[in-house]
Amino acid sequence: MTLAIAWLRQDLRLADNPLLQFETPPRQLLCVYVLDPVWLEPLPGLEVPRIGPARLAFLWQSLIALRGELLRRGSDLLVRVGDPVEVVADLAERHGACQVRVRRDAGSDEAGAVVALAGRLGERVELLQLEGGLLFDEAALPMAVEALPPSFSAFRRRVEGRVPIPAASAAPVTLPHWPDEAPRGLPPLRDICDEAARWRPDERGAFRFAGGEAEGLARLDHYLWDTGAVGRYKETRNGLRGADFSTRLSPWLAQGCLSARQVHDAVRAWQAEHGAGESSDWVIFELLWRDYFHWAARQEGRGLFGARSLPAPGTAFRAWAAARTGVPFIDAAMRELSATGWLSNRARQNVASFLVKDLGVDWRLGAAWFEHCLVDFDVASNWGNWRYVAGVGRDTRERWFHVLRQAEQYDARGDYVAHWQPALAELPEGQARHQPWRVEPERFPLPLVVPARWQDRLLPLHETAEPDE
Repeated sequence: MTLAIAWLRQDLRLADNPLLQFETPPRQLLCVYVLDPVWLEPLPGLEVPRIGPARLAFLWQSLIALRGELLRRGSDLLVRVGDPVEVVADLAERHGACQVRVRRDAGSDEAGAVVALAGRLGERVELLQLEGGLLFDEAALPMAVEALPPSFSAFRRRVEGRVPIPAASAAPVTLPHWPDEAPRGLPPLRDICDEAARWRPDERGAFRFAGGEAEGLARLDHYLWDTGAVGRYKETRNGLRGADFSTRLSPWLAQGCLSARQVHDAVRAWQAEHGAGESSDWVIFELLWRDYFHWAARQEGRGLFGARSLPAPGTAFRAWAAARTGVPFIDAAMRELSATGWLSNRARQNVASFLVKDLGVDWRLGAAWFEHCLVDFDVASNWGNWRYVAGVGRDTRERWFHVLRQAEQYDARGDYVAHWQPALAELPEGQARHQPWRVEPERFPLPLVVPARWQDRLLPLHETAEPDE
């Protein structure tokens, strides 16, 4: 084999990357990443692109870091902006590629692009789709993807402790050299999106994500070995503030700077030295969830996104997205999301439930907004989780988060809401900060909605306030 092309997508790492592992290495290897300009176009009705500045900045950091690692091994990286199928097909033709290697991804757009590329390449160029990034390969699953159980619990029973999880493979020491005539390098981010080039997360977020494989491994080491926080994960995972209540590994997993097997191996190594426990096991449990969402997305195909195009966003959605619902627990979370590109799992569940169940907004608008905002957007996990909260698709059970109860339980003093909405810090700690319209109605207007089922948690109106009519 003379020349192979590694078409990188959500697999921006060297270790445990099947695209860079060869039984018989080619003489030349061209690694390419293609940013589809569709991602930069406004979503219909939302007036924001699919990829927001936080994720685009993280992506570019990851690509720059990957190029550095490839150069150290005798290779390089080409980054283009354009139609991925056209770019890869053109590179294959111009440089006489014998093989194009690409990871089998879950998204229907990604799968469709591979089908389209196969049609462009013809029989002369082998198109090789490889598994990677997950705990399990498809061939190891005890069921066909088409027969995937409708619930995660059933999936977990079939695989946990029954299907071996392979160890992550090491990074290659050297790679086939770069084709002499091939272009290389990547354009400056400011030429693509000035907002992303200038993106800096709000310092109140208490953590700053930096893209790249080395940064992901450093975070993994910090969470396991430097702090031992993995041993407390089950107790802290519902936290709202701070750097280490959560693993915060999701952005590196989403872009493929880390693989699930690398995380699994590291947790098992930590357990071998410190002992297994509920907390460290819970990290692996969530990796299983991530796998399940991936296989479910592959099974659902286009159906993952709902049957119709996005509806036009109304007043309720716009208030939710702009953190102007009047409900501090919701607005604090939405401010954090826009200011940092990240949100805790507890906050994500609450804002999703509030949008769908209390405001009555189509769940797909929320999923699309998260796709724009999140630094750790992953198509399968994001859209799968929104469907789960909305009770549509695979699991139609009713789920509703009582926002006031959740606020009392997870932000009892109101520190989180006051952190993101400083005016609330002037109110007494506790419920008053979560229901300021009941305490000082002259300063804090009524929320967009006050559901009847909140009555069990509503504070009595402040004695100086006007009585209800």
